[in-house]
Amino acid sequence: MVEYKYYELGELQTKAPKIFGIPTGTRLDEMFFKVEEEDGKFVKKPLGGIPHLSVLNFTGVPDTGKSLFAEQFAAYQAANGYKVLFVTVESPANFLYTSLKEKSKALDLDFDEIEKNVVVIDASEEVELRENPKALMDTMAYAIKEKKVTNVIIDSITGLYEHKEMMARQIVRQFFNFLKKWRQTGMLVSQKRSSQTSESAEAAGGLAVAHIVDGTIVLDKKVLMTAREASFYKKEIGDVIRFIRIDGCRLTGHDSRIWVFEITPEGTINIIAPLSDYIKR
Repeated sequence: MVEYKYYELGELQTKAPKIFGIPTGTRLDEMFFKVEEEDGKFVKKPLGGIPHLSVLNFTGVPDTGKSLFAEQFAAYQAANGYKVLFVTVESPANFLYTSLKEKSKALDLDFDEIEKNVVVIDASEEVELRENPKALMDTMAYAIKEKKVTNVIIDSITGLYEHKEMMARQIVRQFFNFLKKWRQTGMLVSQKRSSQTSESAEAAGGLAVAHIVDGTIVLDKKVLMTAREASFYKKEIGDVIRFIRIDGCRLTGHDSRIWVFEITPEGTINIIAPLSDYIKR
């Protein structure tokens, strides 16, 4: 016999998550906002980070800074005492150690804290973890429970379905539901195929990730090949200019404008300004 379940809206009050920001240590924290009533007026206030308990997709063509952003978020959260589970699918875990150590120096963060608070699952060298979503989620669940993790990064979710894109939606949905069940703030890095337009939210597997997650951050880059382009962006011919924008988020308000950012020589993300302000400088 089928058991039918439903809720009256009021019954969900105690389960509803509070809306506040989880800082990334970048100006992306300014790009999410909430609206509060003050003295009879509605006022827009910065959220101060990505939405708590959101699962966000970070996508872009190669070399747009997706992994660097994920690593910077992990380092910033860990240095501030929060547990981060980093599931590395593309690069072996020992390379992650080196990268986080260098970022801690560049950002003046306490690497001792980062060492204590970042938990790593290396799926790059474990075929069972890459090919079997249940095995990976069981491992993640154990780590979350044992280490009291609050933030999860998967870099990249694409690596879990790269040769079976027809199953992308099913696989992404499983991990999305998993992160919601375990009340995690999640960051999923997804890769684009070369044939896909760089400014869209589409990635390998189509829009499987973007349609399921709570929001998508698109990172892009442009090589300036003409004098007109160089003059417009106030750069030299041959320079690269990088863009970041929030393609959408269903949990809270957000700035949908294109922002300009740079990757510093130390490999950190520096979001500079909205594109409209940048070209007026």
